[in-house]
Amino acid sequence: MCQLLGMNCATPTDITFSFRGFSQRAGITSDHSDGFGIAFFEDKACRLFVDNQSAVESPIAELVRNYPIKSRNVIAHIRKATQGKINLENSHPFSRELWGREWIFAHNGDLKDFLPELSGRFTPVGNTDSERAFCYLLDQLVKRFGYDEPKLDQVFDLLADISPSIAEHGTFNFCLSNGQALFTYATTKLHWLVREYPFKPAQLIDIEVEVDFSQVTTPEDRVAVITTEPLTQNEEWTAFQEGEMILFRDGAKYRSQLTHVARLERERLDPSLKRVTKADLY
Repeated sequence: MCQLLGMNCATPTDITFSFRGFSQRAGITSDHSDGFGIAFFEDKACRLFVDNQSAVESPIAELVRNYPIKSRNVIAHIRKATQGKINLENSHPFSRELWGREWIFAHNGDLKDFLPELSGRFTPVGNTDSERAFCYLLDQLVKRFGYDEPKLDQVFDLLADISPSIAEHGTFNFCLSNGQALFTYATTKLHWLVREYPFKPAQLIDIEVEVDFSQVTTPEDRVAVITTEPLTQNEEWTAFQEGEMILFRDGAKYRSQLTHVARLERERLDPSLKRVTKADLY
């Protein structure tokens, strides 16, 4: 399966350090070499770079590793294909417009037989389960809120309601952003940390690179980093719980909720517990 990288910041920040280590997993320290992509938000819009080459070989990835594009919300993805051809339209992250904003989504997992009925407003370009899930999430947002943009807490509530039903089809780890905040969800594996004042040095796991963040930051800076596997060896990463959804805003953990995925797993291990139906998930 794939790997995810997200960043949410209090002030515009570049992701070159984290992406340098993350991209090594696209063929050097791991085998996620079936394409890559990265999106940098600038208010309502974003710069989106995707390639069906690996992040090790792609000239676009080399640009990202060396060009410090600053943003408050970033989502990156390196692909190990499970569904869909290795081509450009199947490269994450995916982008759609809603409520006058770009929405960016990247997924790690494999959703079996996930064929939801879509309204037609949001239609997959490629043939991945991931893009179908993205279109379905956006459809549900419009169904719930119409064309009046909801608050972030309302979006969080809806995502927490419907994500477990999608996760019934398999692994559903994702990062989603509209440029205001970063929504994250894990059924198997995601990790996060927050770097803030007083900053300390950090050493990458996948390549011998170290940065002393105390020398390149201010007290106003704060950065939340979310990734499938920890990127550094001398920082304390926190693992998501199974079925945990976390909203990051201004570089901090703003809100979290443990969804019914955890209940479903407990009932699988202990059949004497009440069986949850789909109706319980809404």
